Amino acid sequence: MAVSSSSFLSTASLSNSKSTISFASSVSPTPIPSLRRVVFRSSIPASSHRRVMTVRSKIREIFMPALSSTMTEGKIVSWIKTEGEKLAKGESVVVVESDKADMDVETFYDGYLAAIVVGEGETAPVGAAIGLLAETEAEIEEAKTKAASKSSSSSSSPPAAAEALVPSPPPATSSPAPAIAQPAPVATVPDGPRKTVATPYAKKLAKQHKVDIGSIAGTGPFGRITASDVEAAAGIAPSKSTVAPPPSPPPAPTATAATAKPTTTNLPPLLPDSSIVPFTAMQSAVSKNMIESLSVPTFRVGYPVNTDALDALYEKVKPKGVTMTALLAKAAGMALAQHPVVNASCKDGKSFSYNSNINIAVAVAINGGLITPVLQDADKLDLYLLSQKWKELVGKARSKQLQPHEYNSGTFTLSNLGMFGVDRFDAILPPGQGAIMAVGASKPTVVADKDGFFSVKNKMLVNVTADHRIVYGADLAAFLQTFAKIVENPDSLTL
Repeated sequence: MAVSSSSFLSTASLSNSKSTISFASSVSPTPIPSLRRVVFRSSIPASSHRRVMTVRSKIREIFMPALSSTMTEGKIVSWIKTEGEKLAKGESVVVVESDKADMDVETFYDGYLAAIVVGEGETAPVGAAIGLLAETEAEIEEAKTKAASKSSSSSSSPPAAAEALVPSPPPATSSPAPAIAQPAPVATVPDGPRKTVATPYAKKLAKQHKVDIGSIAGTGPFGRITASDVEAAAGIAPSKSTVAPPPSPPPAPTATAATAKPTTTNLPPLLPDSSIVPFTAMQSAVSKNMIESLSVPTFRVGYPVNTDALDALYEKVKPKGVTMTALLAKAAGMALAQHPVVNASCKDGKSFSYNSNINIAVAVAINGGLITPVLQDADKLDLYLLSQKWKELVGKARSKQLQPHEYNSGTFTLSNLGMFGVDRFDAILPPGQGAIMAVGASKPTVVADKDGFFSVKNKMLVNVTADHRIVYGADLAAFLQTFAKIVENPDSLTL
């Protein structure tokens, strides 16, 4: 054992780890009579003593997740946790509205919700930071500073966040509007309930001055509530702020239309007293899919189907919870099993694939949009189990709680407007599917048999829109004949 007064060094080895963590510290070189230098020798190579691992805590970004394959941006419905609140791994932090549903987003790490970057009601693209997660409580202030710097840097650039939240009204100009405070115009607020959208600073002011933000008519873009609106409601003079509010949209096409892009100059001006309502995330997804479907060459075939036997069966099974939608989905699934090409899909324009499962997507109108819950393996499920599954899916759809696989796994779509008395209509083919069936109402129809005798029978008209790259006219006609035979002799539906 050697004696010295220069330094103290200790080395510890973790037997269960492949790496070595060394902790080094030094004391004053002044000789201390009572202090001796103690050296613990080990078989670890000398080179490993030079590596010192510094353990640092982290500030992580909470990203906007991709909740579906078609999602490009998401809207913050609500933050379940507040700033400064402690989080545990796997705990729900925020509710995000995707293009089809509202879903809870969980955290993958323990820590503290240090800062909220994207507030409630605001939109962010997939992959963008919506919040900051601090590993320790001491780092919360540092994270807030980081979030503030992000906000200030984004405010100095063109307002991309505002553009993501609400599309610019036509006509759009090629240059961004100057970031200066605009005089408050008279806002036209449409009648009916609507979701309150306000800037984060406006929400903060409303809380400070105890103003009900829901009673304020916003003067920002498309009725968004700004800080000046809150100050006016509170009866205080507007404060001068270095951070400019989101620019107001141009009131009407003027001389600036001459500088707009050529693609926007043909858009007609807004009518007096009209208002612009931005698409919701679901409406944006529907719009995107409908535009995408225009690139697919389609054709349509109609076929009348006698429903007397189906109507009689429905009256028998209706008390047991079976719906007409389940009967039609079951019949379509059984027909598709015999004509797999109608259940095929072409996604790249160069080849097509036969789907191993028959998943019937059924169009459902919900508040603010349209969604297609999927009855998976519709040809194999029992009719009563299929009806039970359908009721569960409709409940989830209307509460916006569907999981992605419950609405994006369809191989064939069924759209039924018969309950509204519609006798015939054409449906638009969803992207990635081979065909969609439009079912009209069953109505009494005078028909003549082969002997020339007239009778009245209930008939419904079925129109199918198909992808002509993979499905041909003969294929679709054979499928419709099989579907009609199943409906007209529906005993096999209950087997």
